[in-house]
Amino acid sequence: MTALHTNTRTLGRDGPELFPIGLGCMGMSAFYGDPNTRREGEAASIGVIHRALDLGVRLIDTADMYGCGANERLIGQALAGARRQQAVLATKFAVTFEEDGRITGISGRPEYVRQACEASLARLGVDTIDLYYQHRVDPNTPIEDTVGAMAELVREGKVRYLGLSEASPETIRRAHAVHPIAALQTEYSLWSREPEQALLDTCRELGIVFVAYSPLGRGFLTGRFTRPEDLAADDWRHSNPRFQGDNFTTNLALVRVVEQLAEARGCTAAQLALAWTLRQPHVVPIPGTTNLARLEQNVAAASIELRSDELQQLEAAAAPDVIAGTRYPEAAMHMLGR
Repeated sequence: MTALHTNTRTLGRDGPELFPIGLGCMGMSAFYGDPNTRREGEAASIGVIHRALDLGVRLIDTADMYGCGANERLIGQALAGARRQQAVLATKFAVTFEEDGRITGISGRPEYVRQACEASLARLGVDTIDLYYQHRVDPNTPIEDTVGAMAELVREGKVRYLGLSEASPETIRRAHAVHPIAALQTEYSLWSREPEQALLDTCRELGIVFVAYSPLGRGFLTGRFTRPEDLAADDWRHSNPRFQGDNFTTNLALVRVVEQLAEARGCTAAQLALAWTLRQPHVVPIPGTTNLARLEQNVAAASIELRSDELQQLEAAAAPDVIAGTRYPEAAMHMLGR
């Protein structure tokens, strides 16, 4: 399988061109599956990253808090040498954490911005981060102060482009007035359609690429899970309301529609769900996987264009009022859309 030639996206108004699908690397080091299996599978994960680059994927996404820095170190290994030039390397800061993984808060303080960036550069083993995101907005620090500190990193050559994650349209506009914001990363999928209310239009207006994380509903939309017990015992998704009890059962109705349409189309459910996000020309979904075959299937979704009748059926089945459960546990929901 070779790289596909299809419509590219631009990072910001004048940044590098991106393949329409990126690679989210969080699950290679944190949250999903068994921790021992993740550690044993690092070589395979590096192979997935290399294969993604060979297929034309450019956006490689990580964050400092994924595995308490372990994911950044893994990405650094994968991008060592000539591979670095193939990637648009994105990482994030702001979620503070202890060595044991316990999350302690959110910080956008200027001094912390610099401290976090220096630590990420060291773990990644690079001189420059291509895209540096504020992972969550700090309600106690004006966004102007945070982005001002991030802009200093750009002037020093430590960062090339700036991004925000899970920010409100108002915050995005305030940040953009300080320094151009090139990317907004927010959850977006058939079962998380909140960005359609204002975020997508804001990004389009300002020339910001919209990076959709969890475009496969944290794996739910692929049809891999038919009951909560299909997840590993310590999988983070057990704490996600959409994977619990009656919510899980209710949300399976959407999966069945996706599977039926995919079968008729001759593609996988994952490919159909990704193709749905790609109908927006400034959206780059970043599905994650540690499996080479699934990676290749995901990348191939960039060549699928859905018909209007397919879109109508999907969007009827995925109407926001029929999706059961919030997308994060209650304690984490307050950190979104600030």
